[in-house]
Amino acid sequence: MKTNKISIFYWVSTSIFALLMLMDSIGGITHEATGVAVIKHLGYPEYTLTIFGIAKLLGALAILQPKFQTIREWAYAGFAINFIGAFCSRLAVGDPTGELIAPIVALLIMFVPYYAWKRYEAVKGTARLAVI
Repeated sequence: MKTNKISIFYWVSTSIFALLMLMDSIGGITHEATGVAVIKHLGYPEYTLTIFGIAKLLGALAILQPKFQTIREWAYAGFAINFIGAFCSRLAVGDPTGELIAPIVALLIMFVPYYAWKRYEAVKGTARLAVI
């Protein structure tokens, strides 16, 4: 029963996070107006929206696929780098504290499905041992 609860928590948290990253990726790829304004405010060229958008799209797909664990691990690392980079970029241009909080909150939210994945894998591994 414990495996089932962790499995549900894992898939729900991962799906929600992947959906959020997918929506953000679409905004970047399509150069949504708010994204363009933010990227220019931070001093980056507009084409970086496309690069970040494609990376987030691939990352969202990577965390949803169940087969390649290393790719999933790298996707989470990429999201962490993205959120930390967003925080540092906003800090560098002198944004107010309210603007600095969002990337940190996003990073903390990302750790929920990451933690759930690690718990799910640990419980799944233990369940396999019990069957043997």
